[in-house]
Amino acid sequence: MSSKMSSSGEEQHTERDQSGLHRERSDSPEPSCVSMKSHESMDHPLRFREGDGSPAESVLHRERSDSPEPSCVSMKSHESMDHPLRFREGDGSPAESVLHRERSDSPEPSCVSMKSHESMDHPLRFREGDGSPAESFQKEKIMKINHLESIFKNLEHKLISLVKKELKRFKKLLSADYPACSEREVEGEEDQSSSRDEVLKITLNMLRNMEQTDLANTLQSKLVFMYQEELKSKLTEKFNRINEGISQHGTPILLNEIYTELYITEGGSGEVNDEHEVRQIETASRRPATQETPIKCNDLFKDRSIRTVLTKGVAGIGKTVSVQKFILDWGEEKANQDILFIFPLPFRELNLMKKRKFSLMELLHCFFPETKQLRSIKSDDYKVLFIFDGLDECRLPLDFQNNESLWDVTDSASVDVLLTNLIKGNLLPSALLWITSRPAAANQIPPECVDLVTEIQGFSDPQKEEYFRKRISDQSLANKIISHMRSSRSLYIMCHIPVFCWIAAIVLERVLGGAESGEIPKTLTQMFTHFLIFQIKHKNQKYHGKYDTDLQQARKMILALGKLAFQQLEKGNLIFYEEDLRECGVDVREVSVYSGVCTQIFREEFGLHLGKVFCFVHLSVQEFLAALYASLSFISKDGTKQLTTDLSGIFRESSMSDFLKSAVDKALQSEKGHLDLFLRFLLGLSLESNQTLLRGLLTQTGSRSHSKEETVQYIKEKIRENPSPEKSINLFHCLNELNDHSLVKEVQKYLNSKYYSRLDGVSLSPAQWSALVFVLLNSEEELEEFDLNKYDRSEECVLNMLPVIKASRRVVLQACNLTEKSCAALFSALSSNSSSLRELELENCIKLQDSGAEMLSNLCCSLLENRHCKLEKLKLHKCSIKGEGFAALASALKSNSSSNLRELHLDSSIPGDTGLKLLSDLLEDPSCKLEKLSITITDP
Repeated sequence: MSSKMSSSGEEQHTERDQSGLHRERSDSPEPSCVSMKSHESMDHPLRFREGDGSPAESVLHRERSDSPEPSCVSMKSHESMDHPLRFREGDGSPAESVLHRERSDSPEPSCVSMKSHESMDHPLRFREGDGSPAESFQKEKIMKINHLESIFKNLEHKLISLVKKELKRFKKLLSADYPACSEREVEGEEDQSSSRDEVLKITLNMLRNMEQTDLANTLQSKLVFMYQEELKSKLTEKFNRINEGISQHGTPILLNEIYTELYITEGGSGEVNDEHEVRQIETASRRPATQETPIKCNDLFKDRSIRTVLTKGVAGIGKTVSVQKFILDWGEEKANQDILFIFPLPFRELNLMKKRKFSLMELLHCFFPETKQLRSIKSDDYKVLFIFDGLDECRLPLDFQNNESLWDVTDSASVDVLLTNLIKGNLLPSALLWITSRPAAANQIPPECVDLVTEIQGFSDPQKEEYFRKRISDQSLANKIISHMRSSRSLYIMCHIPVFCWIAAIVLERVLGGAESGEIPKTLTQMFTHFLIFQIKHKNQKYHGKYDTDLQQARKMILALGKLAFQQLEKGNLIFYEEDLRECGVDVREVSVYSGVCTQIFREEFGLHLGKVFCFVHLSVQEFLAALYASLSFISKDGTKQLTTDLSGIFRESSMSDFLKSAVDKALQSEKGHLDLFLRFLLGLSLESNQTLLRGLLTQTGSRSHSKEETVQYIKEKIRENPSPEKSINLFHCLNELNDHSLVKEVQKYLNSKYYSRLDGVSLSPAQWSALVFVLLNSEEELEEFDLNKYDRSEECVLNMLPVIKASRRVVLQACNLTEKSCAALFSALSSNSSSLRELELENCIKLQDSGAEMLSNLCCSLLENRHCKLEKLKLHKCSIKGEGFAALASALKSNSSSNLRELHLDSSIPGDTGLKLLSDLLEDPSCKLEKLSITITDP
C-alpha cells in the first residue's frame, strides 16, 4: 500500500486552529524492536509569504503504508523530520503547498536502519533571493546522513554474519563426533581475530549465565587445538626459511633445502668451559666419533622422565638452526606431535623486556597474540615446550637463590623472576624446557634443574662434505673445494662450525671457480680477508652498479664495525643493542646503513617478536674485524687514544714488530685463550701479501718498520719457554699464519723414521717437543692409540706428550719409570672432561718397591673415582699391586656408581685372600658395571 499525503482546503479544519494537522497512521500490530517515533514527534514547517494566507494553505494531510512486522532497527515515521521552509513573493494558492508522496510497501523488516521518505529533512528552497546557501547546506546534510546509513547497514551485515559464523563454528566444535583439531583459521580471517575473540568472550559469558558452565568449559578446551593450529601456522611461516649468514636484506633460503643434520651427543655436564671456542673445536676434532652417544634433535624429549634439556655448543655451531628445525618439523607435523604448544622465547628478545612486569600468561600473549584467549596452561593435561635460545646472550640476573617464588601463572613479576621459577619447576612443573647456550655460560643454570645435557659437536667429516655438495650446485667444483679444505688441517678443523663452512663456500666458489684471481686461501687470515673483500665488492655491485672496488671508500665503514668488534671482544658479547653501540661511540644510524650494505658481516635483526638487535655473523668474523681495526689504527695512530680496554696498551709501541710482540704477550697472559684467534688474525694481517689484498684500506703497505723474521723468532722463543700445551699449540698456529713451518719440518723427519722407537736417543728441545705435539694433534689420522714404545720410553717423553696422551683413545706406557710428578700430571690429563681415554695399559712403569706400587694403585683409584673418567679397560702388568691396592681398587669402583670400567686385568699381583674376595664380589654387585676380571697371582 502506498503512502499518500494531500493538502486541501476547509475540509481539514479542526477545533485547534487554522494550522491544525490531521494525520492517519497504519496499524502496527507488533511492537518495534527499537524506538519508533510518532508522526507528531517533530515540529511542522514554518511557511512565510507576503500577505495573509488562507488557513487551508497550511493544512497537510498524510497517509502512511502499514508496517505489519517490526523493524530490526530504528524506524522513524515520515513526519519525524522538519518539512522545508518555503519563501515566495505574493499570495499563494492553497494548492501550491499540496505535497503528494508515494512509497512502496515494506512487507518484511529490513536488517538495517529503515527510515521513511519523510524521516529526512527536505531541502530548503529559496526563490528570487538569498536561497542558494541554505539549499547547499541541506543537500550536504542529506549526503552525510545517507553515508552514515550505508556504513551502518554494512556494519550490521558484517556483525550478524560474524556472529552467525562463529556460533556455527562453536556448535561444530561441541559436536561429539567433530575433530576439534581439524579447525584452522581460514586465510584472510587473520584481521578478524580480535573480533572473533570478543564473540568468544560473549558466548562463554552467556553460556555461563545460562548455567551451561560444562558446555562453556568444553568449548574453551576444544578451542585450545585451534590455537595450536594458528601457532603452528605462524611458527612454520617464520622458520621455514633461514638467513644463512644474511640479514633481512638478503634472500632467505628454505631451511629444508640447506639443512644438514648436526652431530649432537648426549652426556657431559653443565659445568662451565670458558676456553676459547676455537680451542674447544680443535679438541672436539681429535675426539673419535665412536666414543660419544649421539642423539637426534627430534628425540630430545622422547624419554618421559626428562623435563629440562641444556644444549651446549660454541658460537655458530648450529644451536639456533637446530631449534628452528625442531620447530619447523613440529609445525609441519613431522615430529613431536605429542607436544601441544611450543613457545620459542629467545634471550636476546627477553632482554628487551627486563624492566617490565608480566604474569607468565601475559608474557606469552605478548609474544604469541594468537594464544591470548588462553587464560591458563594446564601442562598436566598436555605437553607444552618452552625454548630459551641463547643463554649466553642473557642480560637478566637469573638469581635462582634470591628471587621470590611464584606458583601461579597469572601472578605478575619481572621476566627474570618468571624464568627462574619456570626453570625451577615452581611454575608449570610438567612443562618441558629446552635451553641452548655457549659453553662458558652453561653454568648459569643450577645442575639440579637440568635432566639432560647435550652438546652440538657441529659437522662431522662426512657432514662437512654433505654441506659443500648441497651448497655448491657444480659437483665438480664442490669436489675441488672439499679437496682443498682437506689439504689445510687448520681450515678443515674450523669446518666443524657450519658458519665457517658457509664462509669457505662463498670464497672458494669464486676463487676456484675462476670468478676471482689470486692465491687460493690456505690460512684463516687469507680466507677471512677474501671474504671481506668479496662482501665489499658485492655491496658496490648491488648498490652502485660497479664491480671494481675502491677499498678506501669502505674504510670508514670497516673502522666503525672494527671498533665495535674490538671493544666488545673482551666482553665476549656476540649481540649488541643500541645502548652498546652508543657506549662504543658508534653512530647507531650509520651502523644501520652498514648492516644494509654489508649484510653478511654485520646484521641488524628484528626479533621474532620485538626489538632490534645487532650482531656479527660469527665470533670469528668479530675477531677478524677487531684485528683489522687494531692493525689499521696502529698504522695510522687514529682513534686509539680513546680506547680503555686491556688491549689498549699494545698501541703505545713505536714499531710494528714491537706492536705484534706486545700482542703475543697479551694473548699468552690469557689463561683461557680468549685472544688466541685475534692474535692469529693480527699476525696474518701483518704479511705483505694480505696487505696487498687490502690495498686502499691500508694507507701504507708494510709500514711502521715491520720485520716478519723478527716476529717469527720472538714466537719461537716463547715456544721454547714451554708454556702450557694449549698456548704452545696456538703459537704454532700463529707461525702458520706467518707462513713459517720451520719447526714443524724439524720434527717431521723423526716422525717419518722407519725405526720403532723414533725418538730413542734423540734429545729434543722444548720447542721441538711442542712442534711434535702440534704435528700429531693436527694430523689427519685419528689418534686411536699412543704407544710410548714408538717414541722414547722415558718420563720426559710422557710429560711432553701429555696433550697427545689426553687426545688418544688407547694409551700404552711401558718401562717409563713414573714418579709422583708424572703420576700427578697423568691423572690431571686423563681425568679432564675433554680426555678421550678409554683404555689404559701400564706395564713395569715403576721401580719395584712398595711405595711405587702404592703410588700406581693410588693413580688408578683416583681415575676410577673421578666422574669425568671414561676409562673402560684397565690393564696393570708387572706392577706388584698388593692386598691394600686391591682393597683400594674395590672401594673406588664401589664409590663411583657412574664408573664405566668393564674390564680389569691385574698381572703379577699379590692380592691376598681379602683383596681377591673384595674384587670378585664386584662381579656379583648389580650396581657395578665390571664384566671381566682377570688376576694373575705372583708368589710373595
